Amino acid sequence: MAHRTLLGMITPSSNTVLEPIVASAKLLADALPSSISWNGTSASWLGFERDKTLCLAIESETGVPATSSVLALNELIKKNNIERIALVTPYLGDVQNKIIENYHSMGVHCVAEVHFEERDNYAFSEFSEADIEHAIRDLANSKPQAIIVLCTNLRAARLVARLEEDIGIPIYDSIAAVVWKALRLSGVRTDTLAADWGSIFRQQDS
Repeated sequence: MAHRTLLGMITPSSNTVLEPIVASAKLLADALPSSISWNGTSASWLGFERDKTLCLAIESETGVPATSSVLALNELIKKNNIERIALVTPYLGDVQNKIIENYHSMGVHCVAEVHFEERDNYAFSEFSEADIEHAIRDLANSKPQAIIVLCTNLRAARLVARLEEDIGIPIYDSIAAVVWKALRLSGVRTDTLAADWGSIFRQQDS
């Protein structure tokens, strides 16, 4: 039988594109995944420590390496010495401001941002790829070191490779980031995916 690498993913119930529950991780562990990932992004505004605590709890209860979308993004930001970002989200302004504040606290400054002022999680998936591409291209004018697309219910992942080539700026999408880290935790090479899914897949994990 061919070797299989299984990735366990926990996703908010209203998320159709891709909160933290250790019990769900324990159920996933029955399938013998090589890693378990939390696909929510609430820690970006509620505090990064929430996901660190969650992943430690998952690992303790299941014995399986764990990560999250936010922790994967933060790892990419740190390993590439990113200090100036531009930010795309679907969120309300007050949530966006909290995200910006949290990144500022880790020495990362948001030089430009777009938020779609939406509160409903299901509705996040209704924004088109054209909407997201327009936002990314607009933010590229601010010359950030990286553009962050933060929400695992936005349809950005398929755009990344093409737009990176066009604008010459790395794009860190929260869906792509968590898949990258999940694969790395599972010991899977990711560089062969870069042409289709973006430059982060050329990264080695820390």
